[in-house]
Amino acid sequence: QVQLVESGGGLVQAGGSLRLSCAASGRTFSGYPLGWFRQVPGKEREFVATVNWSGDSTYYRDSVKDRFTISRDNAKNTVYLQMNSLKSEDTAVYYCGARDSSYGSVYRYDYHYWGQGTQVAVSS
Repeated sequence: QVQLVESGGGLVQAGGSLRLSCAASGRTFSGYPLGWFRQVPGKEREFVATVNWSGDSTYYRDSVKDRFTISRDNAKNTVYLQMNSLKSEDTAVYYCGARDSSYGSVYRYDYHYWGQGTQVAVSS
């Protein structure tokens, strides 16, 4: 089992920045690919970014490329999402997920563990 706890959400003006953190406990953190997803009411949870177990391979949805950066610190059992140049359409609850596999994924159903989410609100 892996327990995930997100933090760092809040209210920010358009063009601003936030850094989300996801702290993990339980089974060996460093072996899991990790992902950030987001969800707004009435819509499916959508992929944002993923990072492999070592942190040297990342992948993003097109709309956040060049604005968001996913990274991980396996010594601290934490994954981060640095979000810059935020837009109103980035408003959502952000979730981190861990996948019990060798590879990351853009599909939410491929992830086995989830945190409770952290709210990000961007005012225009």
